[in-house]
Amino acid sequence: MSQAAAIDDGAAVPAAAREPAYDPRTLALLNAPLRPLILKMAWPNLTVMLLQASTGLIETWWVGRLGSDALAGMALVFPPFMLMQMLSVGAMGGGVSSAVARALGAGRRDDANRIVFHGVVLFAGIGLTFSALMLTFGEAFYRLCGAEGGALEAALAYSNVVFAGNLLLWIMNALASAVRGTGDMMVPAGVVCFGVALLIPLSPLLIYGLGPLPGFGVAGGGFAIVSFNAIGCAFLVWYARSGRAVVRLEPCRFEWSYVADILKVGALASLTSIQTNLIFVVTTAIVGHAAGVAALAGYGVGARLEYLLIPLAFGFGAPLVPLVGACVGAGAVDRARAAAFAGAGLAFLAAEAVGLTAAAFPRAWVGLFGSEASLVEAGSSYLRIVGPGYGFFAFGMSLYFASQGAGRLARPLAVSVLRTLIAIGGAAFASAAGLGLTGVFIAIAAAIVIYGLAMGKLVSRADWTGA
Repeated sequence: MSQAAAIDDGAAVPAAAREPAYDPRTLALLNAPLRPLILKMAWPNLTVMLLQASTGLIETWWVGRLGSDALAGMALVFPPFMLMQMLSVGAMGGGVSSAVARALGAGRRDDANRIVFHGVVLFAGIGLTFSALMLTFGEAFYRLCGAEGGALEAALAYSNVVFAGNLLLWIMNALASAVRGTGDMMVPAGVVCFGVALLIPLSPLLIYGLGPLPGFGVAGGGFAIVSFNAIGCAFLVWYARSGRAVVRLEPCRFEWSYVADILKVGALASLTSIQTNLIFVVTTAIVGHAAGVAALAGYGVGARLEYLLIPLAFGFGAPLVPLVGACVGAGAVDRARAAAFAGAGLAFLAAEAVGLTAAAFPRAWVGLFGSEASLVEAGSSYLRIVGPGYGFFAFGMSLYFASQGAGRLARPLAVSVLRTLIAIGGAAFASAAGLGLTGVFIAIAAAIVIYGLAMGKLVSRADWTGA
């Protein structure tokens, strides 16, 4: 990380890249001082992600009032639901942002417009596919994770609603990612801010009901999320067709080359998102089978804080996709690498502060969601052990976003595979060896620290020329 400070963060692209054809927003990506630019682009994302995370926590708090079964059921749905978010925003969404940014950086604005349309078509197909899979096989999946009785009923009630509206989430995030690829973080951030304002009153209203309006229980939280996705999707379709964005959503002849441009980043990035959720699914199953429903709920509450680091890393990492992509497209590789480490360093500091605070006061967090002894103990143990490694997670994730912008993800994917093997293999060994939840959590912490260090080493030596 110290290497980042040694790089001139104000380095600009060669004068030859400063063509009048560039949009002013693209020119800023290519020439503005890096750290002020990253902070300027990051603060809307960070503000929105904190608000969005707070909304998720509020919904979890309301569901927690329904009892441990409801909270455990929601914890079981959380990995596949977060997978949809991670894929559509950070993985496949990063593929759209990267392709748009590289096209604009190379002066190919018409191609950038075509990428938007192809991204929407691709994302619609993916969203429908995941809907069909979860609606058909959701019960078998949750049973495999250890769900039964009331926890299984709650998981299915929430899952079926959320995944029935999955198409809306994917189309909304396809368009939001295209807009981010132009360097505009404010409009997507505004959409999420609206969602926060909507969900805060809507979630408890639909969960518990009011007057003649019946409460839907845990499913009400799902109905609230689908309602926001529908409104956000409609707004972004209008915005992308109105001419107000740098790129425009217009139907065009379908060409696989544009899909391939998205997939060469998005498909590989998706594997990392799948691995991140696989770690959580497997460790959730281990905890549930070994320690029971209350401990599973406690681990789910503790691990939810780790999932909140993903929005934090996204806040700093999302600006790196268009920034690095535009610089690589214009041939300014040194500036691209400097941007990567500048953004990752900021993410490390923010996430480490969260992790150390959680490790010092774990019961203050876990106690918000339940008071059963095994629930509180499992969640607190997780935070004490894993929390100090949170900075390395955000550091590695931010560099992964930078690699998305560069269009080079094969080696970063290998680092993600290493993290998965250490976390899952270590957790399984700890459980089999009778080391208890402490051993499982140590394996997760070790995987996070190694992930961050390895990503730093990799990006410092990566060849982004000709990307």
